[in-house]
Amino acid sequence: MHSKLLIAQADPRPMYLQIVEQIRQRVATGDWPPGTELPSIRTLAADLRVSVITVKRAYLDLETEGVIVTRHGRGSCVADAQDRAQATQLAELDTHLAAAGRIAATLGLTDEALMDRLHKTLHPEEGEA
Repeated sequence: MHSKLLIAQADPRPMYLQIVEQIRQRVATGDWPPGTELPSIRTLAADLRVSVITVKRAYLDLETEGVIVTRHGRGSCVADAQDRAQATQLAELDTHLAAAGRIAATLGLTDEALMDRLHKTLHPEEGEA
């Protein structure tokens, strides 16, 4: 498969992020359906004239998001829709939890106090007497 990905030197975004966004777009539009094999890290790096580390970082981010699945010795392919949906929801949850952690730190709350507030939010009935 020809990658058809392009790195714009004039683009202020990091190269790995350009790769991530282009692959996300191809998957979202259905150009690369579930099961589609991605170029190997080395092949894509050579095609784009970037370092292997740059492509590896992009693939790792995509795998963390659930967009792709990497199988040792078999390469990477587009994940199925169910895996992607769950990974997307988990990534959104992680974003909200990180924001809550930053707010708690700004307020001077301890980890325990933040966890207590989360527990009370999840189980408001336990606070009723």
